[in-house]
Amino acid sequence: MKKILIIEDDRSLLEALVLALQDEGYRVLQAMDGAMGLDLALREKIDLAVIDMVLPSLCGYDICRKIREKGLDLPILLLSGKKKEEIDKVLGLEIGADDYLVKPFGMKEFVARVHALLRRARPPAREVEEYAFDDVRLDFRQMVAYKGKQKLDLTPKEFALLKYLVSHEGEVVSRETILNEVWGYDQFPTTRTVDTFIYGLRKKIEKNPRRPAHLVTVPWAGYKFQK
Repeated sequence: MKKILIIEDDRSLLEALVLALQDEGYRVLQAMDGAMGLDLALREKIDLAVIDMVLPSLCGYDICRKIREKGLDLPILLLSGKKKEEIDKVLGLEIGADDYLVKPFGMKEFVARVHALLRRARPPAREVEEYAFDDVRLDFRQMVAYKGKQKLDLTPKEFALLKYLVSHEGEVVSRETILNEVWGYDQFPTTRTVDTFIYGLRKKIEKNPRRPAHLVTVPWAGYKFQK
């Protein structure tokens, strides 16, 4: 599960950001003070930091700079009340942030920025062309699958979903991430779509679909594939 740190001194905004990320299956750490936030960023293994520019005790600029001075290359999303032109100049110098949002902003845009930053920071998944587990054999190039000697009737989208999960074996993947990576941003399915496809795949590949051994649900987080 990805761990995200939010450093924001506006309590109502902080609570909204935390809730939005938790709904996506992320673990969220939070701080309302700059120095405390920096301590968490340096002490915890963070996958992404969301940092407000104006904070008590230590500003967002100094937090970004100190994180980079420590050699940490985690993505940083900066929150600012400054105009776009002003923040562009700051980002172009030495602040070390990867993206920014100007307040006020919508939660959907915020979550989309987080997804994009994590996706760019994620190591490329290994390219899987053939794969086997239990009595299931998969050929993703030919889009052919067998369970024992029986050929499985998998749809192109089922192949794509299964390939994505297999490529991230052992990794917990949120429903939103699956939608973005398998269906794409230009499509408009819901997270329920993922559940439906997982249910269908389990019926086809699992020995006991009611107690799946490979397509595993991680409560409040998403799914993971395990061999």
